[in-house]
Amino acid sequence: MSHNVSHLQRFSVAPMLDWTDRHCRYFHRLMSQHTLLYTEMVTTGAILFGKGDYLAFNEEEQPVSLQLGGSDPKALAECAKIAQQRGYNEINLNVGCPSDRVQSGRFGACLMAEPALVADAVKAMQDACDLPVTVKTRIGIDEQDSYAFLTTFIDQVAQAGCDTFIVHARKAWLSGLSPKENRDIPPLDYERVYQLKQDFPGLVIAINGGIKTYEQCDEHLQHLDGVMLGREVYSNPYLLAEVDQHYFGSTRPVLSRVEVIEAMFPYVEKHLASGAKLSHVTRHMLGMFQGLPNGRAYRRHLSELSPRGDATLKVLEDALKLVTEFTPAE
Repeated sequence: MSHNVSHLQRFSVAPMLDWTDRHCRYFHRLMSQHTLLYTEMVTTGAILFGKGDYLAFNEEEQPVSLQLGGSDPKALAECAKIAQQRGYNEINLNVGCPSDRVQSGRFGACLMAEPALVADAVKAMQDACDLPVTVKTRIGIDEQDSYAFLTTFIDQVAQAGCDTFIVHARKAWLSGLSPKENRDIPPLDYERVYQLKQDFPGLVIAINGGIKTYEQCDEHLQHLDGVMLGREVYSNPYLLAEVDQHYFGSTRPVLSRVEVIEAMFPYVEKHLASGAKLSHVTRHMLGMFQGLPNGRAYRRHLSELSPRGDATLKVLEDALKLVTEFTPAE
């Protein structure tokens, strides 16, 4: 089982609140069949008591990992069981999110200070399902940012049976910084994550934070088992187009940007037929021509016209024309 996970962990797209929803994942999956995709963080409360289905996804998105937010081992175990029934590939526990909302519910990054509780939660989830259970964490919180603090946490959670950690290579400030500032202000410390892998060679360790290029990924993969990219993939999604060839030995032809957008047409039609808005899907596609001639015209057209109630597939087709009429097919 764990071997399979490490293969999956080689390249993944980070769970991002309000961003990595099922439309986003469907779109990303068209470009890479092997990248591990994550849900947005879903709280145990939403799954167990919320109105609405927080776990819906399209079969085509697999492999998908469900990221859970919560700190009650019993509730987390219950959600893990449901996730397995729903067909998820992995369960990931969020021990990295710095938001205030999170602290009041005692989950996210503040859990780093409670390794025994995280260990209990991991064990409860593993007992409740057959899926791999992984943990996403930071390198420290507030003043607790020594390497010893980090290794104590990893050691205790690993002993409970977790063999895969995705480490966001910054600490989290639980007070004083907003979640957005927490993604930029605490300095990145990649060396500390490399050191973890040396000290825990038996664990699968993937790294997250500030990674933007294949060159950077290659560098990290010389030291670690996997890389997780977040905002860069979101703002420049076409980055995913060569991941399978680059990291998973795929010989499939790489799709052009235009081919990817056209492959979204049937999905968009189906979405619109259900009475939903075009922008739910196209907001994830805005960065597709980033840095290319007329990429901004494409982006502007989509972002201005998609949110309208009467927007149809034609909005996306016209946006695409803005790019293809002026640039030969690439």
